[in-house]
Amino acid sequence: MKAFILAAGRGTRISRYLSGKPKCTVDIGGIPLIRYTVDLLKSKGVTEIALALGYNQQAIRDVLEGTGVKFYVNPFYDVTNSIASAWFAKDFLQGDDMLIMNGDVYLDETLLDLLLAEKKRPVMFADGSRKETADYKFYYPQGRLLKYGKELQGDDITGEYIGLGLFAKDFMPHFVDRMEEMIARQEHGVWWENVVYSMTEEDSIHVTDVKGNFWAEVDYIEDYDRILKHRGVERREME
Repeated sequence: MKAFILAAGRGTRISRYLSGKPKCTVDIGGIPLIRYTVDLLKSKGVTEIALALGYNQQAIRDVLEGTGVKFYVNPFYDVTNSIASAWFAKDFLQGDDMLIMNGDVYLDETLLDLLLAEKKRPVMFADGSRKETADYKFYYPQGRLLKYGKELQGDDITGEYIGLGLFAKDFMPHFVDRMEEMIARQEHGVWWENVVYSMTEEDSIHVTDVKGNFWAEVDYIEDYDRILKHRGVERREME
């Protein structure tokens, strides 16, 4: 399995706390978040890892120096979304089973073990314990993704998407073809996940619920504080 991590964006909702640094480089107790993620993946045998870079890419390169990861740069990160960042890495996104995740996501080690043990493909992951506070919402009766979006309400919410999916080797050429079609239609302002969502009518997109396991996506300072509390460390002054 290979891993592709999206880390090109600025993170505007938490940017005022970051002094210009990408949010995936926040300190989570003596180690930047993205370095923690890369080291954890490698410790689980996922050794072929690539990142999509854009905003302040040197800061990420610095904290990952010596890890052997590959980098793909989206020079248009400020006017596109993550589908464009994935497009620049389309050659990497083939040839093996693929884990794709957003770089601002913190995964507890126990949760990563659970994710990597999942056999269903293609599969996205969601947390059924987070409905009322969910940011991006999924509706997945019987474990199949039927509805998705920030606007879902009430009984149309099964859980919150956690920012990660697993895909089989034979699925990825279809993913890349669909991504090429969307880019050709100038749909470069959507997320990489929209490529998967566009396939829900023709393919079964599975969802595995990870409720009871710790994860966090660093969108707001409260998310960052949740990570620090989970790790038993105090927030340092951000420089």
